[in-house]
Amino acid sequence: MSSVPHAGNVEVFKAPTNKWFAWLSWLVAALGLVVTAAAGGPAALLGAGPLLLIGFLGWLLFWMPSVVVHDAGITLENPFRSVNVPWAALVNVDTRYALTLVTPAGSYVSWAAPAPGIWGGRNARPEDLKGLPSATYGPGKSVRPGDLKTTDSGQAARLVRGRWEQLVEAGSLDAGNAETTAVRVTFRWPAVAATAVLLAASYWAVAVP
Repeated sequence: MSSVPHAGNVEVFKAPTNKWFAWLSWLVAALGLVVTAAAGGPAALLGAGPLLLIGFLGWLLFWMPSVVVHDAGITLENPFRSVNVPWAALVNVDTRYALTLVTPAGSYVSWAAPAPGIWGGRNARPEDLKGLPSATYGPGKSVRPGDLKTTDSGQAARLVRGRWEQLVEAGSLDAGNAETTAVRVTFRWPAVAATAVLLAASYWAVAVP
């Protein structure tokens, strides 16, 4: 869950492929627990730390991460921290390596929206280059692979840029406030602690006879 309350008019992006990886992780963990219990009895589950770690990482790395676009700004829900960028603090949206929100205070990368890489545009169709927010286009109406509609980074960037342009056109943003608008970063200490505990349990299960 997000550590930042979202205002109304919320749009959430999660990479579709990440959901498949999450379900695969949970399937592996569940089957492993069933086989472990069947082979060694309930007592054998005391050594199930690695399987629990796989299941937890499936949620932490694949299911939970998202890009949340709302009236107050954009929230990047990453595995170990939540980053809330108000609209007034945003100065650029980049997709070279992943969806990246650029502010005067620094750049913030989304775990949920990776770019496809240099070969991501090989299968681009003409319709993938049309109807994008104006800030997407470079010289000669060029579009980088990470901005294509068919990519994770491109879909997330389209949501962010589209809402951003609406606010600018409506006069809802005061220009020149980026330097003084704070970005809120909240660390997910429970997730850090849970990862550390499960890593220790996994090491104990493997290393201790």
